[in-house]
Amino acid sequence: MIKQHDYSTRIVWTGNAGEGTRRYRGYARTWDIATPGKPVIHCSNDPLLGGDPTLPNPEDLMLATVSACHMLWYLHLACNAGIVVHSYSDDPVAIGETAPDGAGRFLSATLRPRIEVEPGADLARAAELHHEVHKYCFIARSINFPVAYASTFVERAPATI
Repeated sequence: MIKQHDYSTRIVWTGNAGEGTRRYRGYARTWDIATPGKPVIHCSNDPLLGGDPTLPNPEDLMLATVSACHMLWYLHLACNAGIVVHSYSDDPVAIGETAPDGAGRFLSATLRPRIEVEPGADLARAAELHHEVHKYCFIARSINFPVAYASTFVERAPATI
């Protein structure tokens, strides 16, 4: 039986400089993500579109979301496969395009996780797990652009006494 889940958050535009959207350059492209019971995340538009480069933008958040969901499912699948992961970090990259009318979209993303595993881990199986994640990850199953994987595996150095 398929179960449905509800998710909610609140987006609040914070960029009214006193005149609303009367003039195109008269307001900031800033906003907050206010999820009940969680810290507020201050955000802005992409700097290419006049946003604050010091704040996360929707594109940053989309890429981070794809990467985080992948990581969490990868860790779950690794545990089930008996592959002990000691650290996982990712520096994902996405490619986007903007049409002449201003419409944009993601074309692709590449996750580039660096994964530290227990010595003797089955690295071929560890690599295969990335391709299984897409069957489970809520985000990966919801996006319409391809995601590639360029993993680096490092065996953890044995403990010395």
